[in-house]
Amino acid sequence: MHRRAFLFGTAAAAFGLAARAASAGADLPGISLLDLRGPLPEADATLRPGAVDDQSAALQAAIDRAVLDDRPLFLPPGRYEVSNITLRDGLTLVGVPGRTRLVYGGGGHLIEAIAARGVGLQGLVLDGANRPFAGYASGLVQFNGVADMVLDGVEVMGSPRAGLALERVSGRVTRCRVSGSREAGLWSVDAAGLSITDNTVSDCGGGGILVHRWEAGDDGTIVTGNRVERIAARRGPSAPQGNGIHLVRAAGVLVANNRLADCAVSAIRAEAGANLQITGNSCLRSGAAAIRATDGFEGALVSENVVDGAGAGVALADFAGAGDGRPAGGRLALVAGNLIRNLSAAAPDAATWPATGGTGILVEADTAVTGNVIDTAAGAGILMGWGPALRDVSASGNVIRNARIGVAVSVVDGAGASVITDNLMSVIADGGVRGMRWAEAVTGDLAVAGDPTLAHLTVRGNKVA
Repeated sequence: MHRRAFLFGTAAAAFGLAARAASAGADLPGISLLDLRGPLPEADATLRPGAVDDQSAALQAAIDRAVLDDRPLFLPPGRYEVSNITLRDGLTLVGVPGRTRLVYGGGGHLIEAIAARGVGLQGLVLDGANRPFAGYASGLVQFNGVADMVLDGVEVMGSPRAGLALERVSGRVTRCRVSGSREAGLWSVDAAGLSITDNTVSDCGGGGILVHRWEAGDDGTIVTGNRVERIAARRGPSAPQGNGIHLVRAAGVLVANNRLADCAVSAIRAEAGANLQITGNSCLRSGAAAIRATDGFEGALVSENVVDGAGAGVALADFAGAGDGRPAGGRLALVAGNLIRNLSAAAPDAATWPATGGTGILVEADTAVTGNVIDTAAGAGILMGWGPALRDVSASGNVIRNARIGVAVSVVDGAGASVITDNLMSVIADGGVRGMRWAEAVTGDLAVAGDPTLAHLTVRGNKVA
């Protein structure tokens, strides 16, 4: 039976009643299990805010009764120690923001929902207390096969694994705060129409917001307006961990207008995705490449982002045309209108990704790079290709200032056609346009004098001040 009704007016009245009771100093201990219409009749189903004993059975009984009565369940302010709570079809659990706290008591999981519809959590604090989960539990809140889910204004903290673990879920996560997770803040797998908007994810040990699929396919998740800050790589950057927003095998994902700061590796990283839109994000102080697409991505729009402080700005690579066994893809992108600055040669993944060191924009195949502004790059402003991994790349109308090389382009045998036109470069230490054999510059400044032996290159109209 699908239970869709949420009595918003009655819920608002309940919030008002709780607020008035709090302001009047009302004594809440010993309240019977309240819903929006009065206490339940079962004497053994009494929730006692602040009780030191376990409240799991009372809360589960209340949830089951609320589902039968087709109504949401309101929890008064207070601390409730609970474990192994299951949300039923159509149940919305409502608390007073910042004051209704469910603390995980250990011995399994905190909250889960399986094969349900219309499940919701609103205005609750969920505290994992850093207590270990059972082996089957992926997150403090774990939903599997849940349709039309709503998580609104929920605070999640202290999870020994992920904060929110969602598999095959549709719905929205909005205005939530996730902090202190030992692994990811929010982990979504095989989403079926999910929006992740206006949340704050911070101080997590493995990742911020993860959008993954077990097999490559259309995902369509929307990730907008979030703050992601202080994301560590507890297991090291090769895991991979330490990414603010991490997409794996997920196609059709929109990542827009997020603020990401102090991520140990990348602010935004996509692996083996397609038709990605990464636009309007602010990426501050990333440990490695701020925005990176790799492992056979195919189709990426990277536009109007701000990158300030990183091992590299934008890195779109792993083109399979190099013939070295890398996965298919690594191609088809537009990199336009980005502001990229303060790029350091040091990066935590430099041993396995040498091309990123201090580079503004790295691209390899079927890509246009246009209208970007790059300021202060320890390496090249734009790096086109790596060894033979170069095909059909255009760099036009970019402004590059204070870089070692303005535009570096591969001239290794097998490198494909490239066009470098009408770029403005100034304060360039080692040439405006240089031909590269991997990390070594092997030509003069092609912006000053061309080289007729490099038939795959067109270089014209560039200004080196």
